[in-house]
Amino acid sequence: MSSAAQLKRLKPVYQCVVNNFLLVLAVPLAVAGIVGLARVGPEELLAKLQALRPVHVFLAAFLPAAAATLYLMMRPRSVYLVDYACFRTKPSGRVPFGTFLEHAKLVTFIEGASIDERSVRFMTRLLERSGLGEETCLPPAHHYIPPFRNLEASREEVELVIFSAIDDLLAKTGVKPEAVDFLVVNCSLFAPVPSFADMIIHRWRRGARTALVVSTETITPNYYVGKERAMLLPNCLFRMGGAAALLSTSPAKARFRLARVVRTLTGPQDSAYRCVYQEEDEEGHRGINLNKDLMTIAGDALKANITAIGPLVLPASEQLLFALSFIARRVFGSKGIKPYLPDFRTAFEHLCIHAGGRAVIDELQSSLGLSDEHVEASRMALHRFGNTSSSSLWYELAYIEAKGRMRKGDRVWMIGFGSGFKCNSAAWECMEPARDAKGPWADCISRYPVDIPDVLKH
Repeated sequence: MSSAAQLKRLKPVYQCVVNNFLLVLAVPLAVAGIVGLARVGPEELLAKLQALRPVHVFLAAFLPAAAATLYLMMRPRSVYLVDYACFRTKPSGRVPFGTFLEHAKLVTFIEGASIDERSVRFMTRLLERSGLGEETCLPPAHHYIPPFRNLEASREEVELVIFSAIDDLLAKTGVKPEAVDFLVVNCSLFAPVPSFADMIIHRWRRGARTALVVSTETITPNYYVGKERAMLLPNCLFRMGGAAALLSTSPAKARFRLARVVRTLTGPQDSAYRCVYQEEDEEGHRGINLNKDLMTIAGDALKANITAIGPLVLPASEQLLFALSFIARRVFGSKGIKPYLPDFRTAFEHLCIHAGGRAVIDELQSSLGLSDEHVEASRMALHRFGNTSSSSLWYELAYIEAKGRMRKGDRVWMIGFGSGFKCNSAAWECMEPARDAKGPWADCISRYPVDIPDVLKH
């Protein structure tokens, strides 16, 4: 048997000892204490207790109680996820590859558009390798020729997506709109007046312990009709979607507990700031430019984020190996010793990776040494719904639950990316698995997972 195989067999023993070091240490000490007390007779023990002064007894009782009270008062309040809901796409919004490409070809004849046959061929090759399936959906405005990109059509997409998700969430939780104390909405590509928050408040007429968080990306106003390849990418990858989540500081009826949040911002760097950039091309067509260095910048942001969250979530066994590797590289040089990559599978049972595209998922799977099962939810969410931006993480969590894989006590790691450039992590602990977890996967979960070829022929 090779040395590598032997080390692999010994690793579980090592993890058990190191991760339970305090218990391993406490058991012999407890046994020694019990043996010591057994050697002391009851009369001698009673005499020693009676010899204690009242002030000693008082301090022995008061100091631990005071320390415990102070800790409970000063520790951060826990945040819980009561429940969440994702926008359920409808067959009428479905855009198969053939429909998408035929639509793109017809756009070439629109006056003012500069998209050409070469651009259509590029989008065809991109779609074949994108990892998207035939059931992703675009907003109603993009089904017209020419596509509607005006303010009214954009508002209609917002109302369709976020109002539907919030209605589902309130129905699931039984929470009345007036019970919501805080409202948080994120969408980077559309900022109307009145704002998203105003639209929601006007819709539900809602009025310090509950927060409604809504995530979406409005793509109606950002359909690109030019021929810059870096700006054609979002046309192929982004699809309609959104999610709503109800957070609370009360554990009552909560389904998940938020364990950790780590945000990594790289905006001070010019290259990171401009790697996802809304702009106009030379002909005045507006779109989102995805820079060729995007994956490199995302990888650097991920490394910084992992470095920050690792000590907060990894078990002691992985932290010790990482520390030893770091010290060895410092002492003996970095050429002969590879850096140790912590095994995050020891910290989480489930991963939800931002479904930004096939390349994003491939890069994270390779960087973190993940199995196909760990990235299954991300790949299937990309296939079924496309890149729905920040809400893709909730579609992935819904997939895991729809498959019946979530158990009480399971830990979930959400990894998201955003323009600016940022990488954010959220670690959750399951308190109560969903009883009816079909959600946005209700009409198709039995067909998943599906095989996704490297190049899809259609």
